[in-house]
Formats: sequence, C-alpha cells, structure tokens
Amino acid sequence: MTSTVADKWQGIVQITRADKPIGTYLLLWPTYWALWIAGDGFPTLHWLVVFTLGVFVMRSAGCVINDWADRKVDGQVKRTENRPLVTGLLTPNDALSLFGLLLGIALGLVLTLSWFTIQLSVVAVLLAASYPFMKRYTQLPQVVLGAAFSWGMIMAFAEGMGEIPPVAWLLFSANLLWTVAYDTMYAMVDRDDDLKIGVKSTAILFGRHDKRIILFLQLATLGLLMEVGEILAFGWPYQLSLVVAAGFFCYQQILIVNREREKCFQAFLNNHFVGLIVFVGIAVEYL
Repeated sequence: MTSTVADKWQGIVQITRADKPIGTYLLLWPTYWALWIAGDGFPTLHWLVVFTLGVFVMRSAGCVINDWADRKVDGQVKRTENRPLVTGLLTPNDALSLFGLLLGIALGLVLTLSWFTIQLSVVAVLLAASYPFMKRYTQLPQVVLGAAFSWGMIMAFAEGMGEIPPVAWLLFSANLLWTVAYDTMYAMVDRDDDLKIGVKSTAILFGRHDKRIILFLQLATLGLLMEVGEILAFGWPYQLSLVVAAGFFCYQQILIVNREREKCFQAFLNNHFVGLIVFVGIAVEYL
C-alpha cells in the first residue's frame, strides 16, 4: 500500500498516540510529584523543560516499539485493529526508524543533565523497550510498565538532590502499584481478545478476583502516599488531595463492577485526575 506524506504524518500521530495524551498524563504527573519534592517546591526551568519533553518523547517511543512488537496481533484485537502498522499507513521499518529518532531526541535531552542521571536513564530505556515483549513471557507485564512509568521519578530525585532518598523509593512503589491497578483496568478491555491470541496480562492472571486486587492495589497506593506525606510533614492540602484521590478510586470501582469494556476504559482514563490531584496537593504544600 502506497502512503502519501499526509498518510505518513497521520500514521506518526497515531503510532505515537499524540492524539491520545492519557498515557503522557499518567507518566507526567508522577514525574512532577518527584520534581516538586526533589526541588523543594521550586524545580528549575531547565529541569521542567527536560523532564516534560522527556516524558512526551519516551512515552511516544514506548508506544512505537509497542506497536512494532504487536504488529502481527493488533489486527485481531478490537481496540487495536486500526493501528497504523495494521492498516498500512506505516511500515515496520518506518516504526523502527521513528523509534530510533525518538531515542536520539531523548538522549539529547538527558545529556544536559548530571552524569548520575544519565547513568540512570539507561534503565529507563531498557524498561521502555522491553515492556512490549513482556506480555509474551509473563502474566505480569503491568509490573514492568509500572517500573517504566516510575523510573522518571528516580531520575528526578537524582537530578534534583544528587541522591535517591528513601522517600523516592516510596513514591516509586506507590506509582508502580497504581500503574498495575489502572493498567489492569485497561487490560480488562482486551481480556477476551487477549485470551484468544495468547497474550498475557494481569487482567487474565487475576481472573474473577480482578476487582478485589485492583482495590487492594489502590488502597496500598494511598497508604504509601500517606507515608510520603508523613515523612515530608505535609499538612491538610496534601491529605485532602489523597481523600479526593480515594473518591476517584471509588468511582472507578463503580465503573468496573460489571467488567463492561467501555466502562473499564472510562475507569482507566479517570486515573488522569488521580495523578493531577495528588500533584496539586504537593504543589500547594510548597506555596
């Protein structure tokens, strides 16, 4: 299939999910949590620019390599049957070239940071590149995604403080558990199709216990975030943000109660507001 320049551009927008920013938000808010804490409420403009662009670039790169890895099965899944490598808007070589370009941009960004942060960035690349293949080998690919989505926080502390304090690992753990919770909701949308094609996920692993385990992960996330607040002596603004986040979690539980595809996807999308409200609570603490 011959593609015009307009078709190629449309394919690039689709494969990088530039038209679906939810993944960027879910990666950006926790990174901002860490930046604000590491910068004592006042991260430098340099940090903000590099980490914000880094989030967008690495999320896009992760989506590209994910679609390349899944190019032979996406056509069998209702949610992914119109992705550009399935429809022919892009070729597999186009995707690999774009992935390389995005990694090059990410490298250029990270080279403006400290040597410590540059070293840690290698882990970020390995996690982002390996996640799409995990669903073939483990029932817990969401854990790898959680680590990938949380590693930017470790890098933010390394850059802002020159070290990785215990509170950084608490935030990392909270975000990892939260990611597993919301990506399990996301996987519930594809569970029937994934079972047919042999793709693994926590939604399949958890089975009929999925809703209870998601609730446990959400409660554990809140518990770890409360511990972060205790260590940093945060007051009522942060505590209120966690109460609101708990409200969003309750709403998500209502949405997934019957495991309907559309409502599970709505529950997944709602997590954008969880990340945002926790960030607001942290930012207000430093005002």
